[in-house]
Amino acid sequence: MHLPYKLRFASSQLITVTVLLTLLLFIPQVWLNLQAYSNFNSITKNEFKLQTLSDEITYFDEVLTMSARMNAATGNTIWEQRYRQFEPKLDIAIQESIKLAPKAYKNEDTKKIDAANQRLVAMEYQSFDLVNKNQKETAQQLLFSREYETQKQIYADGVMKRKSNISLKLQQRVDEYYQRILWAISESIISLAMLIPAWLLVLHLLQQYLKAKKIAQAALEETNYRLEMQVTERTAKLKHKNVQLQKTLQELQHTQVQLIQTEKMSSLGQLVAGVAHEINNPVNFIYGNLMHLREYSQQLLTLIKLYQQDCSSEKSEITTLINEIDLEFIVDDMPKVLSSMAVGTERIREIVLTLRNFSRLDEAEMKFVDIHEGINSTLLILQYRFKENQKQQEIAIIKDYGNLPIVECYAGGLNQVFMNILSNAIDALHQREIECLKGDIERQLNSIIIHTQVKNEESVIISIKDNGLGITEEDQTRLFDPFFTTKPIGKGTGLGLSISYEIIVEKHQGKITCISVPSKGTEFIIEIPIKQTRSIVPH
Repeated sequence: MHLPYKLRFASSQLITVTVLLTLLLFIPQVWLNLQAYSNFNSITKNEFKLQTLSDEITYFDEVLTMSARMNAATGNTIWEQRYRQFEPKLDIAIQESIKLAPKAYKNEDTKKIDAANQRLVAMEYQSFDLVNKNQKETAQQLLFSREYETQKQIYADGVMKRKSNISLKLQQRVDEYYQRILWAISESIISLAMLIPAWLLVLHLLQQYLKAKKIAQAALEETNYRLEMQVTERTAKLKHKNVQLQKTLQELQHTQVQLIQTEKMSSLGQLVAGVAHEINNPVNFIYGNLMHLREYSQQLLTLIKLYQQDCSSEKSEITTLINEIDLEFIVDDMPKVLSSMAVGTERIREIVLTLRNFSRLDEAEMKFVDIHEGINSTLLILQYRFKENQKQQEIAIIKDYGNLPIVECYAGGLNQVFMNILSNAIDALHQREIECLKGDIERQLNSIIIHTQVKNEESVIISIKDNGLGITEEDQTRLFDPFFTTKPIGKGTGLGLSISYEIIVEKHQGKITCISVPSKGTEFIIEIPIKQTRSIVPH
C-alpha cells in the first residue's frame, strides 16, 4: 500500500525534524557521558594502581624487617644484601604513590610516618653494624625491642590510615560520578518525554515497513540467539580459565614461600655443619693429645718417685717445695683431672657428631639412615627451647624408642619434618603456659613424648605427642593446607605442616595424620616405608 505524495513528504519532514531534535538533545549528553566514563575509568585505574602500590609498600616493608631480623639471627651477610636490594624498590613504590595521590602525603600524619620510618631504618642499619661487629645478640634485642615494635606499629598504622584516606577520596570522586550519571539520566528522561509523541507518529508511519521486514527480523533473531549461545559458551570458558589462573597463582605463591622455607632450612644446615666443622678440628687436636699427656704425666710422676727414693738426705729447699705444692695431692689428682678432660672432650665430639647428622648436607639422595639419630639431632638443635626460664617451665622430653631398622629416606627432609612438628609442639606448650598465667586452665607438667616402633616388615611409625591446648575439629580439616595457620599474625607462615605433608606423602610415599583433642594435646603419627619400592625424584 503506497502513501500519497504529500503525506510521504510530510512524513519525511517529520522524520527529519525528529531525528535532528533527537541528535540535538542526545549528542551533548552522549559526549558528557563519555567524558564521565573516561574520568571514571581514570579513577578506577588510579585506585587499582594505588592499591597495588600500597600492597607493594607493605610487602617491601615486611621483607626489609624480615631481612634485618634474619641478619641479626644468623649473622649471614646475604640478608643484609637482600635488605639493600629491596630498599630502593620500596622508595620507588612510595614515590609513585606520591605522584598518584600527592595530597595524601602532605599532612601531619605523614610527618609521623616518615619519622617512624626513619627511626626504623636507623635501628635496622644499627643492627647491621652490630652484626658486623659480632654482636648478634645485641642486634636481636634491638630489632625485637619495645621501641622497634612501637615504631613499626606507628608506621604500619599510618600507612593503613593513609591507604584508607586515599580510598575514601577515590570513593568520593566515584560518588560524584554517580551523581552526574543521575543528572544525565534525568535529562534523558525529560528528552524522551519530549520526543515520544513525535517518534510514536514516526513509528506509526513505519508500521507497514516493519511488517514487510518480519521474515528478516525472524532470521535476525535466530542469528542473535546463536550469537548469544556463542557468547555464553565463551564466557563459561573464560570463567574456567580464570579459575585455572587463580589456582596457578596460588600454586606459585605456595612454591615461592616453600622455596624461602627450604632456603631457611638449608641455611640452618650450613650453619650447623660449619659450626660442627670448626669445633671438631680443635677438639680432635685436644682429644688426640690427651693420651700422650696422660702417658707423659705418668712418666714424670714415676721419675719423681725415683728421685724421692734416691735422695735419702733431706734438702730443705726440695722438702719445702714438696710441702708447698702438696705433691701427694697432685700425684693423686692428676690422673683424675686428665680422665675428666677426656670425658669432656668425648662429650664435645658426640655433640659435634650429632650436629653433623642433623645438617646432612652431603645426603641429597636417598640413603639408609638411623631415624633415631635424626630425632636426637633435632632435639639438640631445639634444646634451648626446652629449658625453664622466667616465662615458662621446663619441657620434659620422653623418648620411647623402639628397635627400628635403618630406613631408606631423605635424611635432611625428615629432619625438617621433625623440626616443624616439634616446633609446633613447643609453641602449643608455650601457649598453654600463657593460658595458665591468665588462670583459664590448670597448670601441669609440660611434656613431649616421642615413640617409635616397627609396624610391619614394610614400614615404621614415628609418633610425636604433646599435652598442649590441642586443635579443634574444624582446624584439623585444614591443618595441611598451604598458608593455613592458627598462630597470630607474624608468628607463622602456615607452610610448616604443608611442607611436612609433601615430604612424607609425595617424597617418601608415606602417611602423616593428626589426632588432637582440645585442651588435651596433639599427636602427629608418621608412617614411612623401610625401603622405597620405586625410584622417586626429589622435588
